[in-house]
Amino acid sequence: MSSLQALCSGLPLRPLPENRGRQAGVPHAPVRTPSLSPVEKQLALRNALRYFPPDVQELLAPEFAQELQLYGHIYMYRFCPDIEMRAYPIEQYPCQTKVAAAIMHMIMNNLDPAVAQFPQELVTYGGNGQVFSNWAQFWLTMFYLSKMTEEQTLVMYSGHPLGLFPSSRSAPRLVITNGMVIPNYSSRTEYEKLFALGVTMYGQMTAGSYCYIGPQGIVHGTVLTVLNAARRYLGIEDLAGKVFVTSGLGGMSGAQAKAAVIVGCIGVIAEGAPVLLLCPSREARKKKEVLSLGYHGNVVALWERLVHELDTTGECLVDLGSDQTSCHNPFNGGYYPVQLSFTEAQSLMASNPAVFKDLVQESLRRQVSAINRLAEEKFFFWDYGNAFLLEAQRAGADVEKKGAGRTEFRYPSYVQHIMGDIFSQGFGPFRWVCTSGDPQDLAVTDELATSVLEEAIADGVKVSVKLQYMDNIRWIREAARHRLVVGSQARILYSDQKGRVAIAVAINQAIACRRIKAPVVLSRDHHDVSGTDSPFRETSNIYDGSAFCADMAVQNFVGDACRGATWVALHNGGGVGWGEVINGGFGLVLDGTPEAEGRARLMLSWDVSNGVARRCWSGNQKAYEIICQTMQENSTLVVTLPHKVEDERVLQQALQL
Repeated sequence: MSSLQALCSGLPLRPLPENRGRQAGVPHAPVRTPSLSPVEKQLALRNALRYFPPDVQELLAPEFAQELQLYGHIYMYRFCPDIEMRAYPIEQYPCQTKVAAAIMHMIMNNLDPAVAQFPQELVTYGGNGQVFSNWAQFWLTMFYLSKMTEEQTLVMYSGHPLGLFPSSRSAPRLVITNGMVIPNYSSRTEYEKLFALGVTMYGQMTAGSYCYIGPQGIVHGTVLTVLNAARRYLGIEDLAGKVFVTSGLGGMSGAQAKAAVIVGCIGVIAEGAPVLLLCPSREARKKKEVLSLGYHGNVVALWERLVHELDTTGECLVDLGSDQTSCHNPFNGGYYPVQLSFTEAQSLMASNPAVFKDLVQESLRRQVSAINRLAEEKFFFWDYGNAFLLEAQRAGADVEKKGAGRTEFRYPSYVQHIMGDIFSQGFGPFRWVCTSGDPQDLAVTDELATSVLEEAIADGVKVSVKLQYMDNIRWIREAARHRLVVGSQARILYSDQKGRVAIAVAINQAIACRRIKAPVVLSRDHHDVSGTDSPFRETSNIYDGSAFCADMAVQNFVGDACRGATWVALHNGGGVGWGEVINGGFGLVLDGTPEAEGRARLMLSWDVSNGVARRCWSGNQKAYEIICQTMQENSTLVVTLPHKVEDERVLQQALQL
């Protein structure tokens, strides 16, 4: 068993570790099919071997070539560390600066088998969200971090640690880019080749930025989404007896079952090989029980059975519905067609990708057909930002909305109808990680965050803001009660700019007085107010034509770096898939110093106000009000405000000329 000291000593070469291959009993990533030419295969092998000195290349070359042949990628299984992979307390990492130890804590959490979806393939979540492209990159990154000083910055190119470069103490210690492919070459086909060559990587969102916190984040997001969906579509606060049907129990989507219990509804979530659960669902609906049911089968069969029940009994057994398969990656394990068993699908995916694609698209058409029939009743469906409706449209399913723009479908994205107003008010998924690894430290932060939100309510806030604060106070209490921590000692909540800054200041002060024993890492999901430009998700409710532009996410990445972030990341892909989105994130280490508080105040304010200002300029009234209020409170903020065209005849008459 390796130690953390050994893990930070560089690539283990003399002797080489034993090649144990793929570990049995853990989930593994689907086989990739990059369709490399013989010349490209040589290039992939050459690129992998450049991490190693010539005296071991002859030994490693055949096994790397075999990995490429069997799995479509060179993961370097021989170098998968023989250590319990988890987020160790920060004090245990060898380092020159605690900031570097905090980053190592976050990296190892992303690869913890209790957290990661496919740990040996370095995939954290979403089917293909990589932390690194191969294990050599992991070893080198840990080595560099252990040697880093406060006057160096580690530069990461799509999983590859380029090296430590001199920089100032106020600069980020780590700058990450993932998947920054020239736009004309940013297609799925090109991605598969470039990933197989080892030169780019799909970092999803918080996988490649080292900020994933396990299923808690998506539990929280789903809780808020279902609560707000019930308010909007059903006009209710109490979800007792209401049925929410969705799919996906692996990786992130496994959080949906817990979310259903927290909001107090009946959750029916499909995954795997078919069995029938409609009888218990019907009983629970009548008794208004709170429970989650796992449907061990394909979700298309579930939707079609619900249609059968409706057509034969006249009873619609579902109130709310969505989909949380990894549909951003539909042809490589993100979506399994109803016509095949799980095992058959995995086999066909590797042996005949074209036929597999046809079956996936037929399955999508069947799923949409069933959803459309149910929607004729009092049933409401939304896209959960996983590219489900986008891929269904590409498959020829009936999802068109007459007279709609490019980002609109028959059913709304959850951002368009449910969460978009929340983003416009500056609310988004703010999170923190206690690097001590001590649950007591997390309990202190929960108490501090609750107090901050309660004090804000007592001071007086708008009704819409109060509602969000109350939801999050409820969330903090439920999260602790339901023991949602998996991996690092982390918490997430949706907060606006004022709330984030106030929580950060309170935590930093608690570290200063030793009430919290070790530094705390602040972060957020990239799926946030300012972090992501994604026309079919985060920016789907922006209608001025700029939904397909990525200035906001890029400016956020640069702005966070300029204002004190400990590390920053910018990614192609995430959520709805490769080439469909640009997104970024950050990590900011609080260590109890006045300097940390200053960085937090400055950076967190920008990190929210950037996106609110963008939404204000696009014509969103709530964002306009928030920006005006913020400018009144802060004279150094000056935002260009838009003027409305009050008389539509001005446009019509001008265009007639």
